[in-house]
Amino acid sequence: MAYDQDLAARVRAALISLDGFDEKKMFGGLCFLLHGNMACGLVRDLLIVRVGPEGYAAALAQPHAALFDLTGRPMTGWVQVSPAGVKREADLAAWLQRGVDFARSLPPKTAGKKK
Repeated sequence: MAYDQDLAARVRAALISLDGFDEKKMFGGLCFLLHGNMACGLVRDLLIVRVGPEGYAAALAQPHAALFDLTGRPMTGWVQVSPAGVKREADLAAWLQRGVDFARSLPPKTAGKKK
């Protein structure tokens, strides 16, 4: 599964200066992490944002947002945003801030020891 390279560059530019930033290819797309916790990602031309259980209903109520479902079971606490919802930089920034805020609310992940 490919992802939108232009959107990836925009997200990267917005997040790269944040403490604990990392990105990894996962789930056939690209994920952006802070201290090991996913904040957002890209699948095809969609922005995927981790908003958590408390921000889920409010995020789904936003224009261009929908349930995130890769496997036939929607992932609670995650929303997908269509390209129209991130066309403007201000809209992209608002969605990224939701993901950043949630990722920062979690304790940092530490790498486990390899066996």
